[in-house]
Amino acid sequence: MRKAGGVLVLSAILAGASVNAWADAKDYRFEAVQPEVAAASDAAVAVRLVHVPTGKPVTDAIILPAKMEMPMAGMAPMATKVSPAKPDGKGAYVFTADLSMAGPWTLQVAAKVQGEPATITGSVPFTAASGSHKH
Repeated sequence: MRKAGGVLVLSAILAGASVNAWADAKDYRFEAVQPEVAAASDAAVAVRLVHVPTGKPVTDAIILPAKMEMPMAGMAPMATKVSPAKPDGKGAYVFTADLSMAGPWTLQVAAKVQGEPATITGSVPFTAASGSHKH
C-alpha cells in the first residue's frame, strides 16, 4: 500500500510540473537595447523583452513600476528616480532615469505578458558613462 501511495504522489507532482511547463517565466528575458548610456539627470534607458524560444521581442507587455539602483561597495545600493516613457511598439520599453552619477546601474523591471500566468522579472545592467555633454 505504501508504495502505491508514493507512486500516486509522484505522479501527481509530475503531472503538475508538466501542466506548468508550457508557460514559464524563464522563457522570457529582459535585455538592454544599449547597455551604455550617457550620464545625465534625464538619461533614456531602454530594455527589450525577448521570448527566448523564438528570439522575438514581445511588443505588447504591460510593464510594471521599475526600480533603478547603483550598487555601492559595502553598503545598500543607491536608488534613483525612474519613470516609464512611451514604448516604441517594436519591443523596446523606454524609461527615463536620473543617472547623473557615472558607473554601473541596474534596472529592476517586471512585466505581464498576455497568456502567461507568471510575472516576468528581470535585472538589466546599464553603464552610465561620463563624457562631454552639450547642453
